[in-house]
Amino acid sequence: MSMTGLIIRVFFNQLPPMQRGVFYDTIPLTNTLMRRDWKQIPRDEKRPQWAGIYITMNSKGTIVLSRSTHDLLGAPAAFMLFYDSANNTIGLKPTALGQRHAYPLIKSGRHGGRKVSAYRLIKECSLVIDQTLEFPDAEIDTDGLLLLNLRTAKISNRALNHPTRRNEHTDS
Repeated sequence: MSMTGLIIRVFFNQLPPMQRGVFYDTIPLTNTLMRRDWKQIPRDEKRPQWAGIYITMNSKGTIVLSRSTHDLLGAPAAFMLFYDSANNTIGLKPTALGQRHAYPLIKSGRHGGRKVSAYRLIKECSLVIDQTLEFPDAEIDTDGLLLLNLRTAKISNRALNHPTRRNEHTDS
């Protein structure tokens, strides 16, 4: 069944009582009214929950990246760390391992994740991080800098469900 027109219901309440009523009119639907711009979404072997950018930071300053995040950044061997106090944002810039001020990446876990120790960042910038934070809106800017906004960071669900934290809630 194809629809050839759009039916519009028009009310004429301003007319005299004898001419009031509901009238219907048909407007033809053409491709100029509704233009579709389809984009095919490819499927690969990567599980959906790991397809996007996933980054956490714990209270000791360890920043952990998923394998897909590491790959999106070009699989660097190290990062340069930056901090923007006005916007409360951490910046990670991919760099070579031999560069000055480069923080090396270490393998984390068995699925290809990476971690970088940023304890100096916490101490020098006086950051207070009590729980493991997750950065749901982490993004890569046009310069290739990975931006971690501390204002919008949330406590990681994995940290919230940790057995030691569950015991805190049952004691009270």
